[in-house]
Amino acid sequence: MGTPAPLGLQGAYARGQRSTYDELRTRLLDVASGLLTSDGPESLTVRRIATEANCPTQVIYTMFGSKEGLAEALYLEGFERFRRRLESVPLRSDPYDYLLALGPAYRDAALSEPGYYSLMFERAIPEFVPSERARTLARAALNIFDRVIADCISAGYLVPTQPRRVADALWAAAQGALSLERAGHLQDAKTYETVTTATISSFRTKSG
Repeated sequence: MGTPAPLGLQGAYARGQRSTYDELRTRLLDVASGLLTSDGPESLTVRRIATEANCPTQVIYTMFGSKEGLAEALYLEGFERFRRRLESVPLRSDPYDYLLALGPAYRDAALSEPGYYSLMFERAIPEFVPSERARTLARAALNIFDRVIADCISAGYLVPTQPRRVADALWAAAQGALSLERAGHLQDAKTYETVTTATISSFRTKSG
């Protein structure tokens, strides 16, 4: 019977295993997202993804359980990437300036991740319906807007109301402009900026 490895080495080994798992999972999701963008939802078979990622099909079943599990993982990964993009926006001392800065970051996230975006908002996989848990986690990924809006209300910039009400209105305006831009009807960010700024302004206080 061998001598147990020191806890420090065990911890390092566990971290190494976790890092390898996370890297493979991210690679599989990126492969699936790329296939979704280039070849459509019919390309998202376990065999095709495994071939593109150069790994056994059993790995995909182990990580995601099924094609439906993979679709939900893609859905959640897309929102997680949005969250990271939004939280990378530098903090501002003024909450209203910070709120305005989040708008372009949201658009950039949408346009830079077309595969994820199409699944998140455009039913790219028609038969996929996110679970209630997934929807709750997806909305929570955008809670930075709720927090900053709450700060704007506290600072007197926006009328007293539920932050989620303002955030949802802003979300709807952003999604409308993005859908038109992705469909080729808008050629730049001007309309997106106009409608999102107008939505925020509709909640401004008279003194704000």
